[in-house]
Amino acid sequence: MNTMPRSSFLLIVAALASWASPCGAFAPPRLAGRQHQHDATASAAAASAPARTQPACHVRAREGCRRRHSTGLSMSTPAESFTPPSVKEEGVGAGAETTIKPGAKISNEWELDVYSRPVVGADGKKLWELLICDSTGNFRHVSPIPSNMVNSREVRRTIEGVIEAAPGGSKPTVIRFFRNAMFNMIDIALKEVEVAVKPCRTTYAMYQWLEERERDVYPAMAGFKPTMKQPAFFDIRTPTPLPDALRGEQYAFVTMPVSEFRQGNINDENVGVGRLCPLDASLPDDAMIPGLAMFTARAEPLATWMTGLEVAYFKADLKNRELALECGINTQYLVARVQGDQRKEAQGFEEAKRALGGFHFVAVQSNPDADDVAGFWLLKEVAM
Repeated sequence: MNTMPRSSFLLIVAALASWASPCGAFAPPRLAGRQHQHDATASAAAASAPARTQPACHVRAREGCRRRHSTGLSMSTPAESFTPPSVKEEGVGAGAETTIKPGAKISNEWELDVYSRPVVGADGKKLWELLICDSTGNFRHVSPIPSNMVNSREVRRTIEGVIEAAPGGSKPTVIRFFRNAMFNMIDIALKEVEVAVKPCRTTYAMYQWLEERERDVYPAMAGFKPTMKQPAFFDIRTPTPLPDALRGEQYAFVTMPVSEFRQGNINDENVGVGRLCPLDASLPDDAMIPGLAMFTARAEPLATWMTGLEVAYFKADLKNRELALECGINTQYLVARVQGDQRKEAQGFEEAKRALGGFHFVAVQSNPDADDVAGFWLLKEVAM
């Protein structure tokens, strides 16, 4: 793991038990907080550990690390547009368009969505689209699909055409997709494409693009039907027991300022194991991002296991008094039971998430006084 001097990067840790008071103020080098010990099984209740002060998480990174500044994913600047050679005059690909942000680097990690949109064509049928973008949002492709040609074969042909036409060096090594309802079709379509396929809910560039299209593009199209928008999904899942490899002994609800990301103290090169989602540029620097610190003597193995899960977000279910880990495309694990004063902390965690548009983080650490973290994820809960 890359490291930096301890003073260069401090995860400011603060328990949220007193959320009603200003508990998240920046106070280097440490901010007082409280941690709780849990038997993190699905059946046993968690037992609170004696109160501690100044629990803190730290990450070391190599000197001279690249500064990471928050940038939006929107295509606010003029984009280069071209039509892939594979586009046909009729059928799948008719009306297709690819845009590339001028001078921007295209990631080898791509994101994909296939679904109907709230638009009815001249034939009275729903508009279906295949959307492809890279993880930065600098590369975007849209292909309308006739409703009678929505199948894995045609989807694969279009994807292969877009990959073939991609600028040199930008062909994907990974393709992620979040749409569980289309899992079978997309999974079959991608089986013969030479990329790693990851069904998951960390398709942040795609989420933003869909939000833009739903706000600006579809309402301006002939045949737009706002009543055709997909209703909110009612989640009736029950979390399954956490696998032994993912169990921690203790956890703490914690906070840290947005400025830590904007000033380059936390970036993709120094978090070691983990992943950082793009941070909303509109968030103020002094906003406190809520998070969860997981403490275990098996910190490195646990963090390594988490990298294979495609961690989506953590959620405190106040009604059922549970802390759950959401990962993959629809997997939900029970991390711990939330009892007593911990419920107030969990409520504060959820309130802070909502206030910041779903942003939060998780840090995996051997103990509250360790100098390093074994893994760090900046996450965003997105309602789709």
